[in-house]
Amino acid sequence: MSTVVASRTTRPASPGLRTAFVAPVAGTAAAVGVWWLITTVLAGPESLLRAFAPQSAIPAVGALATDGVLVTDIATSLWRLVLGLLVAGVLGVVTGLAVGSSALLEQGTRPVFQFLRMISPLAWAPVAIGVFGIGHRPVVFLVAAAAIWPIVLNVVAGVRAVDPKLTLVARSLGATRRETLTTIVLPTVRPHLLTGIRLALGIGWVVLVPAEMLGVTSGLGYEILNSRDQLAYDKVMAVILVIGALGYGLDSAARRLLAP
Repeated sequence: MSTVVASRTTRPASPGLRTAFVAPVAGTAAAVGVWWLITTVLAGPESLLRAFAPQSAIPAVGALATDGVLVTDIATSLWRLVLGLLVAGVLGVVTGLAVGSSALLEQGTRPVFQFLRMISPLAWAPVAIGVFGIGHRPVVFLVAAAAIWPIVLNVVAGVRAVDPKLTLVARSLGATRRETLTTIVLPTVRPHLLTGIRLALGIGWVVLVPAEMLGVTSGLGYEILNSRDQLAYDKVMAVILVIGALGYGLDSAARRLLAP
């Protein structure tokens, strides 16, 4: 009699709610512990690092909020970010569709695009201030200059990913260019566009803060300089914490809302 041994394949248990909650909390607590260790224990009694300690910076967030400064700066920064992303989105989609639809145009613009996208957006700051003056417009320009390239390149990749057979079938059935664009090209481009917008959001947020240190009198970047000039280094660190928390929230929201 032959004995058949059935082997079981055990699947790794998926992380439960407790694990999904505990791991981020533990990682955050460890990071705060390292922050406290460097700024409180390892720093000397006269070290400037002590002003950046968590026990000083975290209460400073509440102080800024109580003063009414923080909400205004957050709203101003988010408004500039949205405007810059809108400009980059409109120009990026139109440019990406045009370049992706023509192999000759793609080859002709490739060296120019690669050249321009490798220039730091902040390098355009003197040009932006010279052209647009002081205020919102140069900051919006710098955000758009940083955010446009992920959108353009991803839209071009999406257009190039369209199956040529589908467009041939559409044309053979009498579809117009507009119908081909709306029924075949845009659905194919959509996942690439959403990825480009997510990348543009992250890059735009990173560029926004230093851009607000250039001649404006509002925003989170300005608040860092203002706090530094007052030697309120605890508030400097507080604004940095707010910037990081907002950036994390924006990325999490984009990951949920813009998921292909």
